[in-house]
Amino acid sequence: MGEELDAFAGQVFSSLLRSDQRATAGVYLRGLMLDGRRKSMQPMAARLGVDHQRLQQFITNSPWDVVPVRRTLARLAIQAIEPQAWVVDDTGQAKEGTESACVARQYSGTLGKIGNCQVAVSVHAVTDKASAPLDWRLFMPVSWDDRSASTEESAAEVRRRRRRCQIPDTQHHRPKWQLALEMIDDLLALGHRPPVVVADAGYGDTTAFRLALTERDLDYVLAIKGTTSAHPADAVPVTPARTPGRGRPPGPSYPDPPSNCKDLIMAAGRSARRKVTWRRGTRTGPTNRTAAMRSEFTALRIRPANRDIPRADDGTLPEQWLIAEWPAGAPEPTDYWLASLPADTPISTMVRLAKIRWRIEHDYRELKTGVGLDHFEGRSWTGWHHHATLVTAAHVFLTRLRMTNPKASGQA
Repeated sequence: MGEELDAFAGQVFSSLLRSDQRATAGVYLRGLMLDGRRKSMQPMAARLGVDHQRLQQFITNSPWDVVPVRRTLARLAIQAIEPQAWVVDDTGQAKEGTESACVARQYSGTLGKIGNCQVAVSVHAVTDKASAPLDWRLFMPVSWDDRSASTEESAAEVRRRRRRCQIPDTQHHRPKWQLALEMIDDLLALGHRPPVVVADAGYGDTTAFRLALTERDLDYVLAIKGTTSAHPADAVPVTPARTPGRGRPPGPSYPDPPSNCKDLIMAAGRSARRKVTWRRGTRTGPTNRTAAMRSEFTALRIRPANRDIPRADDGTLPEQWLIAEWPAGAPEPTDYWLASLPADTPISTMVRLAKIRWRIEHDYRELKTGVGLDHFEGRSWTGWHHHATLVTAAHVFLTRLRMTNPKASGQA
């Protein structure tokens, strides 16, 4: 076991220039996987029998670049997992005060409310049996961007906070979907390509994100709200009759206003619903049998309607799948997804991909409680990214170990 970890650390941290950096990275990595409730530096140092100042300096001040380390981890994770999808998501960590990098009162799905927290966006390689993060971005709220300050005095205060937290001048507020797209682009540039991109409605409801994936020729299955506008697939644009007079003649357009996705599914009725089993759940009951994850779904071909979506010369909007979960006994659908998959894709495939996001909750739980993502007590931008990278290394190592030797995965 020790030899496997040493070989893994040697490969992952080979880009670190100094031997003492590489050695400390291996020590920190081992500390994240040791038993112990807290994975902050002082408790880890005590368990490891090293001076915690050594870990502190390496995480907070040592000038090593996370990018080549994360590239190596992404390659190892993709090779091991052979993902069926890349999943985009974000997670929050409650924090006290306002001195840690990018901490602000903001909404966090993890908290289920607005609270004082940091939020990180991540991209994961996923199957129903294994998953691992491929990259991270720390989300910067507007309140941490000096370009968004209302006065020079407030901008100066933001700049002071940024300097205290070692935030580079090049880093500014960007929406979460842009951070996700940046990570996807970085991975594409390395030669990795997702089978399909999956995300919740925080990303799926953003037309610009969907269009950006389409521009990159990437398929997606993205959650949306039922209020999203769309035309039925068989709707046909018409060109109004030209009227005498000057002016540019009107182009083709749909004669009827778009409906929302909920209304389209409701209009399809119960006869359009299909019972789908997308995976086996956890073992349960006295017989220790796995429970089937099953519900009823409707899949329709539609044309999402938004002024930003490019149209063909004849005014036609692109055709996509609309999938809705409508459980038996429920008065209306509970969840909706848009999918850019081919028209002959089976509904079972689309449902399985739509539901594959459950693995991310498994990842976040293990990353936080198992290897200490939430246990970092430093305040700096650099420190957070160093710590998140080492936590990812621990998670990737354990994931690879579970896939090859399940009995050894708890012995790191």
